[in-house]
Amino acid sequence: MKKILDVIVMPDTSLQLQWSASEQRIPKSQHIMQEEIFSRFQENSDASLLYLGFCDKSVQLSESLSFWRRCCGLYAEHLRMTPDIESIRHKIEITIGKDAINELLLSAPFMEGSEYLNFEAIELKYKAINSEFKRQVKTYKGTVEEFIHDFSPQTHLLGRVYFHMVENKKGDAPFAFLATYSTSLDKNGRSRHLPLKHALEEFKDSSKKLLDLLTTVRFAAKESEFISELLECGDLFHPLAWSKKEAYTFLKEIPIYENAGILCRIPDWWKGSSSTVRLRLSIGNSQPSSVGLNAIVDLSPELEIDGEHISAEEVKWLLDSAEGLAFLKNKWIAVDHERLKQTLALFEKAQELTASGDFTIKDAMKLQISLSSALNTQRGDDDSIEITNGKWLELVVQKLRNPETIQTYPPSGSFRTSLRPYQQRGVNWLCFLHSLGFGMCLADDMGLGKTIQILAFLNILKTTGKNRAALLLVPASLLSNWQKEIDAFAPNLRYFIAHPDMQTDKNIKPMNSETLDSFDLIITTYGLVQKYEWLKDYQWHYVIVDEAQAIKNPAARQTMAVKKLKAYNRIAMTGTPVENRLSDLWSIFDFINPGLLGSASEFVEFTKGLRQFGGGYSRLRRIASPYILRRLKTDKTVISDLPEKIEMKAYASLSKKQIALYRAMIDDLKNAIENTDGIKRKGIVISFLTKSKQLCNHPDQYLGTGRFEESDSGKFIRLKEICETIRDKHEKALIFTQFKEMTEPLNDFLSGVFGHSGLTLHGSLSVPKRKQIIEEFQDTRHYVPYMILSLKAGGVGLNLTTANHVVHFDRWWNPAVENQATDRAFRIGQRKNVVVHKFIAKGTIEEKIDNMIDAKTALAAEVISEHGETLITEMDNKELIELFTLSL
Repeated sequence: MKKILDVIVMPDTSLQLQWSASEQRIPKSQHIMQEEIFSRFQENSDASLLYLGFCDKSVQLSESLSFWRRCCGLYAEHLRMTPDIESIRHKIEITIGKDAINELLLSAPFMEGSEYLNFEAIELKYKAINSEFKRQVKTYKGTVEEFIHDFSPQTHLLGRVYFHMVENKKGDAPFAFLATYSTSLDKNGRSRHLPLKHALEEFKDSSKKLLDLLTTVRFAAKESEFISELLECGDLFHPLAWSKKEAYTFLKEIPIYENAGILCRIPDWWKGSSSTVRLRLSIGNSQPSSVGLNAIVDLSPELEIDGEHISAEEVKWLLDSAEGLAFLKNKWIAVDHERLKQTLALFEKAQELTASGDFTIKDAMKLQISLSSALNTQRGDDDSIEITNGKWLELVVQKLRNPETIQTYPPSGSFRTSLRPYQQRGVNWLCFLHSLGFGMCLADDMGLGKTIQILAFLNILKTTGKNRAALLLVPASLLSNWQKEIDAFAPNLRYFIAHPDMQTDKNIKPMNSETLDSFDLIITTYGLVQKYEWLKDYQWHYVIVDEAQAIKNPAARQTMAVKKLKAYNRIAMTGTPVENRLSDLWSIFDFINPGLLGSASEFVEFTKGLRQFGGGYSRLRRIASPYILRRLKTDKTVISDLPEKIEMKAYASLSKKQIALYRAMIDDLKNAIENTDGIKRKGIVISFLTKSKQLCNHPDQYLGTGRFEESDSGKFIRLKEICETIRDKHEKALIFTQFKEMTEPLNDFLSGVFGHSGLTLHGSLSVPKRKQIIEEFQDTRHYVPYMILSLKAGGVGLNLTTANHVVHFDRWWNPAVENQATDRAFRIGQRKNVVVHKFIAKGTIEEKIDNMIDAKTALAAEVISEHGETLITEMDNKELIELFTLSL
């Protein structure tokens, strides 16, 4: 199999390697390097990062692995360019500058786990690499150069020769050059530098020492004809006066010299690409007269060099100059005729766009994705264009990226809960985007309350006098959750659930505009969008999609049907990272802000060039990030607002098979208790309590047969949805069940969901085996996504703090017992907020007892007690049947 090696950033910012199939042929060099990296990683992850930093950069690797090679390569570059490294050895302390790390973060590819990448994560990796280098080199018998050559024979340490180029303002030639070399340390412990010609005298009796000194120069001469000639004729040993052409050749070749181990000291004005003419497009200096992506916005093109304005006439003057360096505006400018022609052509096209007066915000954003298409010209060098936000647009973007700066939009008094501070900031963000007419993606982490924020937003819209209904699309398994949340927190919202399973009348009748206008919210499922034509005829105020990954495939009929719905604006909700796959990102944006990321073909073309143009990913982030609000449970702005345990009820609708069996079970219960009493009746009732839990779990557990098909159990469907999000975030979960016989079916099911096998723990396992399973689950070097535990075996005495999700698949009806189980993850050593998912089968005895617990009734106090089942057995027949009866 053709395999490619990827890096995944885990929630704790540790790294894991993962093999995946590749459709393309893997070159032999890539195959060998991947295998070596993987092997070293298994032995020592920090040592593998040190090796990665010195890996051959010409060998192609996956984008994620290439990124980390670039990160580690930055450390390797600092290391090899450290003066006197041979004498410092294991005492070295290399730190990477803040700007360099931030630049790396901006250029990071969209890879799995990239949401966990931050400044601290990169800084920790550099500290780990530095510690590993110090550890290894301390015991190494040879030189540092020999040590590094073991990693990378083509890597050259900083030698003793330095190249200096300065402006020669007093001489006839515009530039001067001098080569120097470092000699013995002075009394302050610093190296002294002498002109290279002194080396001829110092080493006149030892040609070997002279050759050793010139080692880096000879390396450079192999790649540079310019240096080779200077060395061969001996000019390198003397001060030189240089022409503009010679200086330009030298400046362009600096990467060659530095790679050979020569440190170059040059004028501050030479900054590579920024030392030439660039086109800066400033967009949105003034506020447009309308809102939305189609609002007309101003475009101001300007030619500049190093931040200073330059006219088109001056660029044409440069074109008339010889290639190399030209002196203009009291500074030296790189003259590249081809590049200047392309930049001038782009400037003239931008002027035409400005004159047309129909340039929109959407065009402005699209410009950054498909510049050649927008300006109808050859793109040219990526570094020759800079797109910036004008005063108005920059103010808007800063607010979108920093919701804490947006004014507060409090819900009305009819909203029945207090928003946490970060939730209120989320509502403010939604309202601000609404005022601008921009679509939005609320992508908060699971457990942070996306539903509450949307309901608060709808509550605010209702108070502003809107006269159109909003449409909410959800997976069928979430209908009950939304119904419960609305009834509990936003009872003033007039809503209708357009789904046969949620209405007495199974035949949902078409609604006209007048009827729909009387509602605030219509809720239905993705599948029914294609069935109910009347949904497509109405102009919705908002179309909101929950679990937006349902529209990630742009070619799917379901996705196309959703995108055809007419609306003033749109919201996507998702708890999964939107950066894992670029195609998913485009599809979500094609829903919330169509055209913002260009057409599908333009976006594909853009993504092809992401490797080639280093700024591609940062440009994509700049475009997309203002419309995505993503807060993690680990965010510093969020974590102080959160309880340590986030408890969520996960309502699961029964399947048709479960409903039929449940109703039949109630009939059996009626018949069984009708003419019985005493001990026999108590035994029957307790038996039916157990059967009801089994049936709510899965019909095949109740019947004792079957293959445990997902579609036969509402809980299996809901568990899959929750675990897919956990999987996409590379988090870990504990799944508790009261029934040992459910552990294997659940394991079989979840191994397919995660694509990884998990672990099971139950009372039949020996003590040594349990210990082995726990150690395997806690080992962070390998991703074990879940553990399934029988409640009695796993409810006490275990420490499983690598998990931050706890699922109670079936309820014990005793909070104390459930809390004991939850505390396997939520205990000393847990550094993450724990999300607890309590499964409840909708309309069954599970929901009714849960309601009693919430209401804290006297009956609930008995039901949840240790002897609660005894009380249920003592109910009269009418009360008992009412408790069991299915209410949908």
